[in-house]
Amino acid sequence: CYVVYIFKKHTLSCSLFATMTTRLFFFSLLFFFSSFVFVDGDVQTPQRELRKETVTMQLSCGNVELGFYKDEASNTADHILKAFKLGLYDTNHVFRVDKNFVAQIADCMTSRRVGLTFEQNEHARKKIRGEHVGQTIKHRKGTLSMARFNDPDSGTTSFSILLGDAPHLDGQYCQFGELISGFEVLDELQKLETTKSGIFVMPKERIEIMSTYVTSGGDGDNNNCVEEKLRAESLAKELHDIRAAKLPSKK
Repeated sequence: CYVVYIFKKHTLSCSLFATMTTRLFFFSLLFFFSSFVFVDGDVQTPQRELRKETVTMQLSCGNVELGFYKDEASNTADHILKAFKLGLYDTNHVFRVDKNFVAQIADCMTSRRVGLTFEQNEHARKKIRGEHVGQTIKHRKGTLSMARFNDPDSGTTSFSILLGDAPHLDGQYCQFGELISGFEVLDELQKLETTKSGIFVMPKERIEIMSTYVTSGGDGDNNNCVEEKLRAESLAKELHDIRAAKLPSKK
């Protein structure tokens, strides 16, 4: 009987060990893949470490989530994040959709449907010094790249989300973050009808930024994070109705 007891105890211990090992392996895989972003079925890792703060832009055609580099182009990332926190991008729009190249958000000074507060106006006018010199990050699909004029220090609030690889921009335009989710929305943008005006390829229909909110991810004021989420959730039904109205009716 003692031998049988030892055998059963040993079998139970092995079983528990196997179960624990399997669970540890499973959670290790989850942790490993949590740092990846999936693009068109492929795995894409961020080119630089991202901050915990993220931004969700609720477009008239879907939602995209933006991540910002922690140590790369930090002044530019700070500037754009503050603009989002001030609500500068609400009612702005994606004025440029150049297939396999860029989707560009318009400058907030002149492209919003509503007016600016004093604080918003002050920030929208502020020019940010170019941080592109020495950058080795590649312009690829999902990268956030600062827009500017010929002067490298003329960027304000306009930026682009890359729709494809653009190596000719590397080292010329400052990259400050990457898309975390919403790649399917980028694909939908590229299906829209466009028209050309000068050097710009623009969608025929306005791509509205209906609302934006910042999620702290554990840093900063948690109350503000909750408030922003509630504000976004309160607009969910309205956004759904607006998007549904834009789709052809089923017959």
